[in-house]
Amino acid sequence: MIRKIAWVLMALLACFIAAYAFAILFLPNLRPPFLQQRFLMMPVAAALHLAASGVALAVGPLQHNSRIRGGFLNLHRWLGRVYVTAVMLGGSAALSLATVSQGGLSTHVGFGLLAVLWLGATAVAYRQIRRGDRTSHRRWMVRSYALTFAAVTLRIYLPLSIAAGLAFEPAYQTIAWLCWVPNLVIAEWLLLRPQTVDVVNERRSVIAV
Repeated sequence: MIRKIAWVLMALLACFIAAYAFAILFLPNLRPPFLQQRFLMMPVAAALHLAASGVALAVGPLQHNSRIRGGFLNLHRWLGRVYVTAVMLGGSAALSLATVSQGGLSTHVGFGLLAVLWLGATAVAYRQIRRGDRTSHRRWMVRSYALTFAAVTLRIYLPLSIAAGLAFEPAYQTIAWLCWVPNLVIAEWLLLRPQTVDVVNERRSVIAV
């Protein structure tokens, strides 16, 4: 029951932030000032990052649902291709945007490293499934989506920092790391837990891209 509730909460938050990404992509008036500046400086990268990251956010929860994986294998495969493509596009754009992120060197490095790890984890996950290693594939996809979910945690920490009365720039420098490092720690903790029935069942299924 706890896992189901956690999955539903994750899916709702992911879809909400994905919808927000598409809203500010197609409705310029909704963009905050710093994002408007990014669109002026790097319009293609900004638009690509919002669009592709929104797709990856929305698709991810479906890929981490054992019933969907087991009952709709072809759908899982095609959504996997969509997810990997979205991450490759969104991550490449994010890497470019990191060089002009607000807050200086700390945010440049924080968001840049996030982009590199996001691309890397997803590429490893794809390579593992191509090699037929389903267990390793699943583990790397958990890490990949933990990094994708940084888009959600970022937008949780920012309002909290504002509500706490913190100055934007130093708070943003911290959030550039806080939005993804704990996500990876939690992902690793989940992966280190004893195997569950869902994992055993997954190993019995045939998953190939």
